[in-house]
Amino acid sequence: MTGNSQNFLYPQGRYYGEVKPENLVFNANLQEFTQRVGYISALTSNGKLSVEQAFAQIETLWQEVEKSKKQLGVGDRRFLLDGTDRTKETGFRSTQMVKKPGFCIEESY
Repeated sequence: MTGNSQNFLYPQGRYYGEVKPENLVFNANLQEFTQRVGYISALTSNGKLSVEQAFAQIETLWQEVEKSKKQLGVGDRRFLLDGTDRTKETGFRSTQMVKKPGFCIEESY
């Protein structure tokens, strides 16, 4: 595949976060996930893929993203610029998004 068709089929956006190898790899994985979800959605919209097949494929892709995040150690803790743990100093609680059908709920723990 030539460079132009590669860029057309699999575009990559810029990364604006903290430049660390694990962040860059995770960002690339996340962009690939969104690109594939877009293709799956288009195939489903055009009747080439059933909703059940699309859901199963997207769920599998999401599990790969979660596995990648865990293996890379991205986003494990929230740190201040000096490297100290923000949750200990400020008492902030971590929040987690809970997936519910049709909406998301933010829960504290």
